[in-house]
Amino acid sequence: MSKRHNAIDDILNSFEATAVPEEKAGARFLKRSNALSESGEREEKVLRWVDPAQCVMWERHNREYSLLNDQNCADLINSIKAQGRQEFPAIVRRTGEGYEVICGARRHFAISWLRANNYPQFRYLVDVRDLTDEEAFRLSDIENRDREDISDYERARDYARALDAYYGGRQKAMAERLEVSEGWLSRYLQLVKLPDVIIASYASLRDVKELHARILKPLLTNPKTREAVMNVAGELAMTQEVARAGKGDPVPAAQVLARLKAAVATPKRKRPSASVSRHIIHESGVAMQRKNGKVTLEFDEFLSDESLRAAIDLFLKSRE
Repeated sequence: MSKRHNAIDDILNSFEATAVPEEKAGARFLKRSNALSESGEREEKVLRWVDPAQCVMWERHNREYSLLNDQNCADLINSIKAQGRQEFPAIVRRTGEGYEVICGARRHFAISWLRANNYPQFRYLVDVRDLTDEEAFRLSDIENRDREDISDYERARDYARALDAYYGGRQKAMAERLEVSEGWLSRYLQLVKLPDVIIASYASLRDVKELHARILKPLLTNPKTREAVMNVAGELAMTQEVARAGKGDPVPAAQVLARLKAAVATPKRKRPSASVSRHIIHESGVAMQRKNGKVTLEFDEFLSDESLRAAIDLFLKSRE
């Protein structure tokens, strides 16, 4: 079993519960409770079916909700329709008269979309927890760490906020708490330090990868190359903005990275062409080429001695 699943089991998933409607929230229907200590203390939980309109995203949620749409959530929408309900609860906590979503942004979008598109019977399944912000952050990170539909940049931005908010800027403490290596965490924290214009040069922040930060970092930290990269990024950002307005096609991520790197690429030196010496007009002559301190003479084996001597004499004079 993976570390991710072990962590989820430790924090979240060592018991099951039966969902009840919001109006019966005070009742407790429990299939199995979890022993929390040898003293016999037990915790019980209740799942609730609620209107998604009662829920808001936690302001520190690691997923950019505005990027969700019916295309990138189609798999989940179709699954809920097929099952007739949402199978796995979102993790929320109380906030005022409603709920704050810690884990479950895609589920929230899918249910909201279905209710707005002729499926009003669907409700949002939630598990209400009493969590500190740091606990909420870790729970959200564990659930989404291996998901491909959350981008490197979204994850990096979440880590950067958490580093200062919960761990006093201490990367080692944060890495230990998340059970990851310091090097792995550091690479994501470097990603979020990319200048805004670099991020804007991509069609979507979901296109910005942790690898890109590693490639671009030396070019951006070197004063001799930074300006050239930033200028190209500015041009790309304008192109992407026009494309988002529906005027033209966006530049693919691979091309963006290639153009940013090419901004400081040393142009390849053209191979020097060979100079040809002809003593007799109808003969092919002698081709002479200098490269890396060496001289190469090429000529037809039937070239006359007169033409060959003339070419060598010419070469010797050029060295005087």
